[in-house]
Amino acid sequence: MKTLNVKNIVKSNAIWFVFLAEVIIFAIASGGTFISANNIINIARQVSYYGIASIGMTFVILIAGIDLSIGSIITIVNVVCAYLMVNAGLNMWLAVAVSLILAMAIGILNGAMIASVGIPALIATFASQTIFEGVAYLISGGRPIAGYDSSFGIFGRWSLGPIPICAIIMIACFAIGSFILNKSFFGRYFYAIGGNEEAAELSGIRVNRIKYLIYALSGFFAGLAGIVLLSRSGSAQSTVGKGLEFDVITCVVLGGVSVNGGVGRMSGVVAGVLIIGSLTNGMILMDISDYTQMVVKGLVLAVAVGIDCMSKKRQIN
Repeated sequence: MKTLNVKNIVKSNAIWFVFLAEVIIFAIASGGTFISANNIINIARQVSYYGIASIGMTFVILIAGIDLSIGSIITIVNVVCAYLMVNAGLNMWLAVAVSLILAMAIGILNGAMIASVGIPALIATFASQTIFEGVAYLISGGRPIAGYDSSFGIFGRWSLGPIPICAIIMIACFAIGSFILNKSFFGRYFYAIGGNEEAAELSGIRVNRIKYLIYALSGFFAGLAGIVLLSRSGSAQSTVGKGLEFDVITCVVLGGVSVNGGVGRMSGVVAGVLIIGSLTNGMILMDISDYTQMVVKGLVLAVAVGIDCMSKKRQIN
């Protein structure tokens, strides 16, 4: 009986054992630099923005959807928020509020294309990605936007004691995401739609409305990630979010959220975020080239999706 319990514990927490092994490997390879206090704080800052964005993506993938527009939402929020503060002279908090509303509006647009028009999520969100990449470039003229008030650093550069405020924001967002999934009826709806959309519809769940909500939430969390990234970087760039959707999707899938929908936990996504963040940081410390990092991350995503697909096949058989 004890052996069975140990096996169950290892199986249910395998992702955390992977993270622990990764930490040990990089700690040895870097001569201890990887686990130094300064580097741990640095990792916390690095993972904060795509950790926040991964919460919305978790909801999307739980219903067997996808949101490729996350990187573009991060970019457009960067550019619009900075433009409003620098060029329009808007108050910092008002600029943030307007930018987050814009991010949610893009999410609602995605929801409308998918739920009401019937465009596949892959195509709809890819269209949004392309559109808003172009809009961000047109607003900024392809030039960085800088010169906003230093107090904007509260979202990405400031700390509360030794803990970066951006990490606190990420933890709070994960807590909210976990509450939605585990304690609210919306969470039950997400799992039901991902498990069997037709059955969910027949049971009385308003599937299209839930899709609107999910893509709006995805937009909101991506927008908040954009605010954190803008604060951390110190200037808005029209290409800052390019490719970030790949890291976010990798974190979510690696964390055990099934691409087929209906399966996944927020705690697993936290582990996925930490693994990808630590992997990126460790490879940078070891002076591994950007292109090699791309290869490694691509392999990680392929393996994670492959394991999920094989698990699905075994369940069917």
